[in-house]
Amino acid sequence: MKDYESLRSAMVRYQIEGRGISDENVLRVMGEIPRHLFVPENMAGSAYEDCPLPIGYGQTISQPYIVAVMTELLELKNDDLVLELGTGSGYQAAVIAGIAKFVRSYERVPELAEYARKNLENAGMSNVEVICSDGTDPEPYGDGYDAAIITAASPDIPEYLFPLMKEGGRIVAPVGGYYMQDLAKVRITGGEPVVTYHGGCRFVPLLGARGWKE
Repeated sequence: MKDYESLRSAMVRYQIEGRGISDENVLRVMGEIPRHLFVPENMAGSAYEDCPLPIGYGQTISQPYIVAVMTELLELKNDDLVLELGTGSGYQAAVIAGIAKFVRSYERVPELAEYARKNLENAGMSNVEVICSDGTDPEPYGDGYDAAIITAASPDIPEYLFPLMKEGGRIVAPVGGYYMQDLAKVRITGGEPVVTYHGGCRFVPLLGARGWKE
């Protein structure tokens, strides 16, 4: 039987902290969340390796380092309300929920939405709402979101999210081509978007009304 706790500790030390991630909350929560509960059972032994893994329906769980980078870029606080587009297996939502107050996550594939709900329940995460719907057409929520993340490749900067964000809100998304993207961060400052880029990446395409067409 795998020693998942030791594997998780090594993942954080070598793959994440060892590659420059310094946010203490990110390091803490990724050392706590049982990533092996968010991958297919036959891949649990590979859950802590530094690579993406298939979860079915043409989707993947991102490699741990990319999860850490995107989470750190969100600059999360413990009272934040966060929007996620692309729940997948629920792992990224779980990591965010380990820091933030609440996560609303959209997943367009019904089977994956249910899979994520079960994974989150098994991991003891109660502050994530998984919504089975087109994430590129999310509804406003409360006074707005403090942060938003897209976990699939967006063809453009997601301007449709801007009206949903609070002042100072952060959006992190892979933006660019169908096969290769740049990791973009948008901060809403004075009601206007300020965009910075943080390196190349590769994600499965974001499908939906404002994403790529099937």
